[in-house]
Amino acid sequence: QSPRHPWWKVFDAVFLGAAMQIPSLLQIEAECRGGALAKRIGSISDDTIGYALQRQSPEPVFALGCEVARRLKRNGVLRSDWSRGLVVAAVDGIEICSSFTRCCDGCMRREVQHKVRGELRTDLQYYHRIVAVVVVSTPVPIPLGVRFQKDGETEVSCALALLQDLVHHLGRRFLDLLVGDALYLQAPFVKEIERLGLDWAFTLKQNQPDLLREAERFSAGPPAGTESEAGRQLHWWHLPQLDWPAGDRLVRVVKTVRTERKREVAVRPEGDRLNKCKSEVAEESTNFYATNFDLGAIPPLFIHQLSRSRWRIDAEVFQTLTTDCHLKHPAVHQSTALVVLTMIRVLAYTLSLVFYHRQVRSHARGPCASFHEFAKRLAYAFAALSPDTS
Repeated sequence: QSPRHPWWKVFDAVFLGAAMQIPSLLQIEAECRGGALAKRIGSISDDTIGYALQRQSPEPVFALGCEVARRLKRNGVLRSDWSRGLVVAAVDGIEICSSFTRCCDGCMRREVQHKVRGELRTDLQYYHRIVAVVVVSTPVPIPLGVRFQKDGETEVSCALALLQDLVHHLGRRFLDLLVGDALYLQAPFVKEIERLGLDWAFTLKQNQPDLLREAERFSAGPPAGTESEAGRQLHWWHLPQLDWPAGDRLVRVVKTVRTERKREVAVRPEGDRLNKCKSEVAEESTNFYATNFDLGAIPPLFIHQLSRSRWRIDAEVFQTLTTDCHLKHPAVHQSTALVVLTMIRVLAYTLSLVFYHRQVRSHARGPCASFHEFAKRLAYAFAALSPDTS
C-alpha cells in the first residue's frame, strides 16, 4: 500500500540497468548505491527489486511495449523498401534458462540424461521458453512482444496466443505478413492467423509430407528463373496452386536451389609432410516455401526474400539479446518476476538499439562503436549527468 520504493523507481532501475547491459540485480544494486545510477535512482537493494517484480502485473509492461511499437510505426521507423511497403514479422521460440535445482511455479519440466561425477543419470530439469514476434522487414529488427510458454503448452499455441494479444493491442492493420520455420506450417495455426487478418509464408519440410511430395514432383523440371551473383547462383520454381491435403486448400509454393562457391582449406599428405592447399567447393541448399500471399505482378522470388528474412530473429535479435543483454541470465527465478524482468529487458533492448542505429551509427563519420560499447557509454553518461540536466 505504501512502499518505501515506488514501482517507477524499481522500473527505472531495471530498465536503465538493462540498457547498460548489466546481467544481475546485485550489480544493479551496486550501481544504484554508488555507481552509474546513484544520481538517477538512489539506493535500492536487489531484494526490493525482486520483491517488486514478483508483485507487478506483466500486462502494463506488455501494453507499454505495444505503445512503443505503435509510436515507432507512426514515426516511420518500420518503413522498408525491399518488402514493398509490407510490415513483415517473424515468430520463433528460444529457451532462456534451465536448472536441475532452481524452479518456480512457471517452470516447464522434462527428464534429461546428464553426467554427474562421471556417471550417467536421468534427472528432472526445470526450464523456461519464450516465443517472440519481431518485425524483420526493417533495417533494424524490432521486437513487438514476448510470451512465456507454459508447461504442457506447445510453441505453436504459445505463438498464437501472443499474436492474438498483439492484434488486440496494436490492431489488425499493424502487421501485414508473418514468416516462420516449418514448425508453424500447421493447418489450425494457419487458419487462426488468417482470421487475424495476416498473410503468411512458412518453410515447407517433412512435417507436411504430402505437400512436400507434391512440390518435389511438380518442380522436377527446369527452373522458372535463375539469378547469378559473384560466387552464387539461385534457381527457383513457382507453383501457384498446389493442393495441401492437411489444410484442405490450395497454397502457393516456391522452391529455390542455391549454389554457393566457397574456398576451403584441405590438408593433403605428400610424402612425410602434410601440405595445406585451398580448393573451391560448391555448396548446394534446397528450400521450399509455402504461402497464401497473392503475388499479383510481384516476382515469385519475393517469397524467397520474405521467408529468408525470418533468420534475422535468430541471427540478430536472439543472438544480441543472449550475448550482450543477458537474456539467458535469469537474475531472479520467480514466476512473475522473471516474466516482468524479461519484458523490461526486451523493451530496453528495443529502444536502445533503435537509438543506437538512428542517432549514433547514422551520424558517425568514421568507425562507430559497437552496440556493447554504446551501452558502456550510456553508463558513463548516467554517472555524469543528473536527472534534472538530462
